Amino acid sequence: MDSTPRHPNRFNDPIPSSSPAFGTPARPFRLQKGNAPPKTSILPILLPPSTLRPVAFRTFTRKHNLTISSSALQTLAVFVGKNCGSGWREEGLAERVLDEIAKIWKRAGGGVIVEEGKGASLKNILQTLEGSMSGGRVVAGKTQDGKPSALGMDDGHIETAESLGNPANEEEDSKLSLHPRHWLKIVDAFDLPRLTYNVDKKYFEAIKSKPSLFPSPAHKTALFRDRYNLIYQRLLRNEAFQSSLGSAGVPSLQRSSSNLAQRQSYKLTPIANLLGRTGTSHLLLGLLSISATGDLSLVDLSGSVALDLSHARMIPEDGAWFAPGMIVLVDGIYEEEEMVKGAALGGNTGIGGAIGGQFVGISICGPPCERRDISLGTSNRHDSGQMSSSGGFGWVDFLGLGSERAQGARMKRIQEKCLKNDQETMEAPPRLKVAVMSEINLDNMKTLDALKKVFSTYNDLALRERPQAFILIGNFVQRAIISGGGRAGSIEYKEYFDSLALVLSDFPALLQHSTFVFVPGDNDPWASAFSAGAASTVPRQPIPDLFTSRVKRAFATANSELGAQHTEPAGEAVWTSNPARLSWFGPVHDIAVFRDDMSGRLRRSAVNTTLDSEDPDVAMQDPSSSAGTFAQGNSQIDDLGQQESTKATAASGATMARRLVKTILDQGTVSPFPLPLRPILWDHASSLQLYPLPTALVLADPEAAPFCMTYEGCHVMNPGRLVPEGGTPTARWIEYDVLRNRGKIREERC
Repeated sequence: MDSTPRHPNRFNDPIPSSSPAFGTPARPFRLQKGNAPPKTSILPILLPPSTLRPVAFRTFTRKHNLTISSSALQTLAVFVGKNCGSGWREEGLAERVLDEIAKIWKRAGGGVIVEEGKGASLKNILQTLEGSMSGGRVVAGKTQDGKPSALGMDDGHIETAESLGNPANEEEDSKLSLHPRHWLKIVDAFDLPRLTYNVDKKYFEAIKSKPSLFPSPAHKTALFRDRYNLIYQRLLRNEAFQSSLGSAGVPSLQRSSSNLAQRQSYKLTPIANLLGRTGTSHLLLGLLSISATGDLSLVDLSGSVALDLSHARMIPEDGAWFAPGMIVLVDGIYEEEEMVKGAALGGNTGIGGAIGGQFVGISICGPPCERRDISLGTSNRHDSGQMSSSGGFGWVDFLGLGSERAQGARMKRIQEKCLKNDQETMEAPPRLKVAVMSEINLDNMKTLDALKKVFSTYNDLALRERPQAFILIGNFVQRAIISGGGRAGSIEYKEYFDSLALVLSDFPALLQHSTFVFVPGDNDPWASAFSAGAASTVPRQPIPDLFTSRVKRAFATANSELGAQHTEPAGEAVWTSNPARLSWFGPVHDIAVFRDDMSGRLRRSAVNTTLDSEDPDVAMQDPSSSAGTFAQGNSQIDDLGQQESTKATAASGATMARRLVKTILDQGTVSPFPLPLRPILWDHASSLQLYPLPTALVLADPEAAPFCMTYEGCHVMNPGRLVPEGGTPTARWIEYDVLRNRGKIREERC
């Protein structure tokens, strides 16, 4: 007869009593509710970082395109040794844990370098992960403190990671404002993150030093070095410069094949490596500059060489300008001489300076432009918009509003919610339109009449058809003010804006439901006080509040009439810098605005070659020229909106527009000129970069004809003058559709 007391949970308890004969109750290490496995103890070990390095490299770098710093590797070695024990290698525990850490790091918005303080907290990730581990493995369920774990997994993939750094989940997004203008941000050039490209880490880093108007002379050198490094890494990412197994084999015997150029990969030669290689052909990447003797030269990080372009062809012909201050690709032959040109100034300095001889250029072209989705590592071919595995800089916050990796998907969801039809009220979603006007000379009475015509055109439309923003670009006076010589002073300048305030007051509906952005020109204060109309330093500060008080008062008066029950963001006037950025829904829509007489400066300083002025029917490239073959596949421009241009300027305006757009976007900066020609604030040079390409670029150049065209996915617009010179008084501006990324030139007779 069994004398063992029957326990009510005896048959339900898989763990037997420790002493059934004496009826000793089972010890309290039963299974927890929810059928979770028991916590298995692990004997910690001391794991050296060097021993874990191969596994970490295979998991983080090869699988997830991440780089681990030495401090992060030390932290991971301690974590793996403590939680995985001796089975970290034989049982593959370390690789699985590191894989989960890499996934959480990427979903939390961490950068390409895994270290503390780079977009996500590695310490917080390990603390949360440690509570969900059992027996060296990550287990979905509850943490040690009983709270729900953020590591719910399905088929090995992490479901959510909001608690580890994602700024908001879908429930929080539903509580946010769904008006599109709430997500419009104007970013001043001086507020943009100051980034520099680290060649060793292949990553953008924030400059920690405080910016100054009088920095060290070393910052001037860093300005051009950063530009070169940025273009150099962009060039190496291009398919034409990436060798493959197929192209590394024996060259094809079919030299006349049209596919030969597509199979070969180009190699860049540092200028210092030209020494002793006379008579050989090379492809160089360098900065066009003028030497101390007044000759044209090419400079890279290794040295400089005299450049002879008298027999070179522009690739493509009439496709771009090439001027000193620009970084170009030159294909040609090196000819060595005994003495360097200008030997009296220092002779042959060897590597690191000017080398002897000259480089005879056969063809010259600009570095190829890189599409925005390639730079950020996104794929436009998929609707999901997820990051591709090809790398890119999608984790870098270029605008200070969140990176594409951290905020892109969330902002696209918010955009869909903002723009979907309201089923209850049967109202159509508002259209994201922007009206762009340039060269608004307020000292010209025709300008005020043109502004009235533009504002009245939109004031008569329905609310959803009106522009969400108006961009008004200077110069706001025809001549430089506060520069003496009997010209307009500060009092007169303020009166011009007071007259603008009177015009705006006649359209309160626009002031209540739109954002007005004012971008200054070179003639506006305070830069014109010492430049006298010449090119001032860029970026330049906004127009001082001293002159804009009456305009702000007009907006305050119009908004006071709305009442407290109005939920839409109030209209406002924003006075920003030149250049400036307009961001809609974070990194989804990035609009760059820059005011400069760029085309005239390019025509005056551009380099001309002998072949450039010969018969226009000459072939555009030499079949043996690598630069010509390469550039021909990267010079396609999609013209849009040219039909709106006047017939008198269509032919010449379209050609100039193509050259202007290709020149600026290929250089990756809005100011590819020498510092004496266009001064730059050295510590704010990164705000002039166009990398990655913005979704749209407004190049306000009154000397060029108005145009709208797309190049490599970037839509470039030039509104020209608001009041064209001569002829019938007309108002001309550009209406830009943000969602379609297309602009249209509009004209109305005053």
